[in-house]
Amino acid sequence: MKKIMFNDKFSLTQAVLEGRKTMTRRIVTYPLKFRGVNVAGYFVCKRPSGEVTEICMYDEDERMIDGGQILPKYKVGEVVAIAQSYKDLGYDPDSLDRDPKDLGIRGFMKHSAGWNNKMFVSAAACKKHIRITGVKCERLQDISEADCLKEGIIKYTKDGTVFKYDLSDRFEMFSWQDMKRSPREAFSALIDKVSGKGAWECNPFVWAYEFKLID
Repeated sequence: MKKIMFNDKFSLTQAVLEGRKTMTRRIVTYPLKFRGVNVAGYFVCKRPSGEVTEICMYDEDERMIDGGQILPKYKVGEVVAIAQSYKDLGYDPDSLDRDPKDLGIRGFMKHSAGWNNKMFVSAAACKKHIRITGVKCERLQDISEADCLKEGIIKYTKDGTVFKYDLSDRFEMFSWQDMKRSPREAFSALIDKVSGKGAWECNPFVWAYEFKLID
């Protein structure tokens, strides 16, 4: 089973576990077999045809996606484990303090590192899962307002007439003046924080995964 990681700094894992986030977008990247050496923000790409070309790392080739050379990591119907640290999963720390002779040095280090870092936690140890219900490929800026809300953006209002948008489900975390006026504006601010400043402006191709929390 595969696992999927959501950003904890902006409480996206929690949003998934609470059912408030049911979509995620991941920037499309070339498979390593088509990639060459990065050169000042560009990489040399060898296409399946054998043609070699220099491509901006944020300007993915739509033909390779349409031609099936670049495939999504997750498929419709696939069950995927939600990555969490052993600590967040509620494991007993004593159960992770294994004898290196039993696990092997690498296995022992992985268990120790996984206490606070979910990167080192196996999918089998994760307790919560999602099922992928939809996969599509589009430019990042093609996201609809409805999909922005599925990404975890929340609608706020004081009077039922004027609405603003932001990420947290805790209204008191943001001042009304700082909240965004549209779901897209709120999502663009979020993606720049999660994927790096300028990600929204670069408008890369992304895999948009829709999913359902199943346990």
